[in-house]
Amino acid sequence: MKLAIAQSNLTLLGGGEKVVLKVAQHYGAKIYTAEYNPKTTFPEFRDLDVEVIGSKSAAGILPYGRVAQGLNYGLSFYNFRMRDDYDVINAHMAPSHWIRNRNERVVWYCHTPLRDVYDLYEFRLSLKKPLQRPIYMLGAHAVRLMDKGVVRKLDYIFANSANTQSRVTKYYGRDSEVLNGGVDYERYRDGGDGRYFLYPSRISPNKRQEYAIRAFEAFKRRRKGYRLLIVGPVSKDRQFSSYYRDVIAPLAKRVGDVEILGGVSDRRYVELLSRATAVLYPPINEDYGLVPLEGMASGKPVIAANEGGPRETIVDGKTGFLVDGEAEMAGRMLYVADHDMSKMGRLGKARVRERYSWKRFFRVFDARIRKVAKGK
Repeated sequence: MKLAIAQSNLTLLGGGEKVVLKVAQHYGAKIYTAEYNPKTTFPEFRDLDVEVIGSKSAAGILPYGRVAQGLNYGLSFYNFRMRDDYDVINAHMAPSHWIRNRNERVVWYCHTPLRDVYDLYEFRLSLKKPLQRPIYMLGAHAVRLMDKGVVRKLDYIFANSANTQSRVTKYYGRDSEVLNGGVDYERYRDGGDGRYFLYPSRISPNKRQEYAIRAFEAFKRRRKGYRLLIVGPVSKDRQFSSYYRDVIAPLAKRVGDVEILGGVSDRRYVELLSRATAVLYPPINEDYGLVPLEGMASGKPVIAANEGGPRETIVDGKTGFLVDGEAEMAGRMLYVADHDMSKMGRLGKARVRERYSWKRFFRVFDARIRKVAKGK
């Protein structure tokens, strides 16, 4: 099976990148991407065949940011014709699936549709200045037209969660198969209680780092001697850098005992998980979320917002807690600090081992992509 992978960018140490890496390693696949920074993503990509495609000339007239990135990524894949031999193209993060415009036999592993023009459209629009909003509205309309046109032609669609599957149905009217990403659960361990709560995620308004900080502030009024560690990179895109500079950094300083570590190596991340008191996870309607699974694999209780992917992976009260609001998150943090959570940790690790192995993932994935290859 000669698999080619399309991935919008390789610039972060994120859950989506972990899935891409695992698939590429499993099949010895070549990866086509519109942006690659080997210094800021998983170092294992350096051992693989990665080709940067497209031209940034169209986006070069704009300052670096989501619009410039979107133009670069979208046009790169929309106009790219594969010259190398392949049996199947496996597209990952949007808009890499736009590679289907000029190529056949494309299976999309949908981490999420383009949220900025679908379910997060109103939220993103609200962040724009009044003069920027008409341009954003027109651009989003054009992207939706192109996106839906390509998705109609895709040969098969996986969704990484039932939450993502519902979006595929809602916005595209397409069927998809839920296939959860796997976890290398053997790598994770419980290293005891280091008396800190951990929230790992890139710094972004929709990841709601302020939610975790305010919950910690409420917790801190009742219990002393704990810290909150926030782990994740800050993009140089103005939208994200300003969120960090104007919202997160001042709030963390005011609350105190909040450490923002930025991006860390994968090894350091695993170590931080192993010593956490609990893992916090409050993003807005997250598509899937590997963080809760990694927390459970580390034998840690996970306290997550009661929305999106975590509702599928966490069994409330058994392998973690689902909360409705910052006050409830603070209450669960108090509970964890005051109780022996070893049983919850064991149940969480067992759930990950039984339901989220890579062996299960590739058994299903391989069967489907072979049918697409044979069908052509």
